[in-house]
Amino acid sequence: MLEIIATSLADAIAAERSGADRLELCTALSEGGLTPSLGLVEAVVEGVDIPVHVIVRPHSRTFHYNDNDLAVMQADIRHVKRVGASGVVIGALSVDNKVNTEALSRLLEEVGGMSVTFHRAFDEIKNQLEALEVIARFPQIQRILTSGGQAPAPEAAEQLKKLVDKSKNTSVGILAGNGMNPETLSSLVSATGLEEVHFGSAVRINRSFRYPIDEAAITAIKRKLHMLVK
Repeated sequence: MLEIIATSLADAIAAERSGADRLELCTALSEGGLTPSLGLVEAVVEGVDIPVHVIVRPHSRTFHYNDNDLAVMQADIRHVKRVGASGVVIGALSVDNKVNTEALSRLLEEVGGMSVTFHRAFDEIKNQLEALEVIARFPQIQRILTSGGQAPAPEAAEQLKKLVDKSKNTSVGILAGNGMNPETLSSLVSATGLEEVHFGSAVRINRSFRYPIDEAAITAIKRKLHMLVK
């Protein structure tokens, strides 16, 4: 499964055309990704046929959310669901950087039948194996987006393998992201058993979010993934 970050309708169309299986739609990537406008969500959902997962993150200051933040996030989830997005990408931590189960429960009340990814707030957590167990108690959450900690994913193969192995007895899968690149993809997937990968800047011209999607890069990555599963 190849997930691509999209920040515009043009990104989404190009990613789908070149072989992406799913989109993560967000804005403000310089801030780590924030909730996109409702107009953009609606345009992308209408403009592509592949699943669109929308990040719901109201600000970049912290992953600790107060009641006002959570109310905004709940409203965003309702709007995203109404316009037909396939999923949401959410996360919430306590002040001691553990999974905030109370906040998460509030957000999940609004999700309905949408797919849910717990985003890279997970990489702020010290004991990730324990945190995976906590997240797996929420059956609505299908996956965790992680690089295995603070380092880029290609540098954290050992930790990612531990997470993949741990996840096998749960309903939660591991989606590797942050620092993913075509050069290390095959070795990382082989070493970890990953089944889902998430690409951002590496599938852009000049490998920068300042430039458009590089369709040839996505096609090449998709070809590598097909070879790995044969």
